[in-house]
Amino acid sequence: MQARFHRLNTGQPPAGHVTWKILSTVTFNLVVYFLIGLPLAVLPGLVHFNLGYSAAFAGFMISLQYAATLATRSVVGLISDSFGPKSAVLAGLACAIISGICVIAAASSSVPWIIMAWLASSRIWLGAAESGTGTGCITWGIGQTGAAHMASVMSWNGVASYGGIALGAPTGVFLYQCGGLAALGMATMGLSAIGLGICTIKPGAPVVAGARMGFTRVLRHVLPYGTCLALGSIGFGTLVAFITLFYASHHWHNAAYALSAFGVAFVLVRVTLSGMIRRYGGLTASAVSLAVEAAGLMVLWRAGSAEIALLGAALTGLGLSLVFPAMAVEALKDVPVSNRGA
Repeated sequence: MQARFHRLNTGQPPAGHVTWKILSTVTFNLVVYFLIGLPLAVLPGLVHFNLGYSAAFAGFMISLQYAATLATRSVVGLISDSFGPKSAVLAGLACAIISGICVIAAASSSVPWIIMAWLASSRIWLGAAESGTGTGCITWGIGQTGAAHMASVMSWNGVASYGGIALGAPTGVFLYQCGGLAALGMATMGLSAIGLGICTIKPGAPVVAGARMGFTRVLRHVLPYGTCLALGSIGFGTLVAFITLFYASHHWHNAAYALSAFGVAFVLVRVTLSGMIRRYGGLTASAVSLAVEAAGLMVLWRAGSAEIALLGAALTGLGLSLVFPAMAVEALKDVPVSNRGA
């Protein structure tokens, strides 16, 4: 009762109302990360075993998406700060639709290099989609709920992201078994189109006026925190690119479940332990998290069975979970509101 009276006195919205605002925004990121998860357990095997390309090239195909995300992040940040985060999310969902069209085009060919060209194009567009919804949903959520809820927005956005991968990976295997690449393409195009329609009618957050930080200044400010996140993300990149081939090399089945184990563990930590960032600080939370992730990767390296590999993937997800919100909270402490997207 006292807490409710305090909220009424200070003009703060009820906690449930804040959570609903956050969830209704990060859902668009859930959609895109579900679509990212769809080909993760399918693509490496398709490229390496079906089309005859090397394991390194299969890893390159997975990495294309993340390279595209890296290349488009700064542009998306500028769009978010200048035109509002809703614009960034709309652009991301539009890119996801194009990615689905490219997968359908790949399914219509029987020539390996043409299939690869269309799949590479789909990965690039999907990377741009991840940029749009990843940056846009965070800045949109913070714009709706205020800086006091910054950590909550980032935590729920992470739940949406890796929860989407956990759901998408086994779903992608099922769709591929039922209808091949065409089924994956149709699902990608259809879900992103539905998301785009819903996003169009959702009220946007106001654009905050203010001087824009230059690229060099932004990079200099975020580099220490971004480097920490990048080093932690190497484990995730290794897992998503090669877990399917790792399972296949040991003649184990259901590699998609390793991706799901990673995602479920990631979500579990975000939901239950995100308060540790506030309690102990971003740097301490990151140090502990990275140690757990390293232990998970070592378990995966030495795994003698599919069950142990599953445990290693889960530990990796447990470790990586808090690194992004912990580093982002540290990075955003002294950044003007008008430059959060950047």
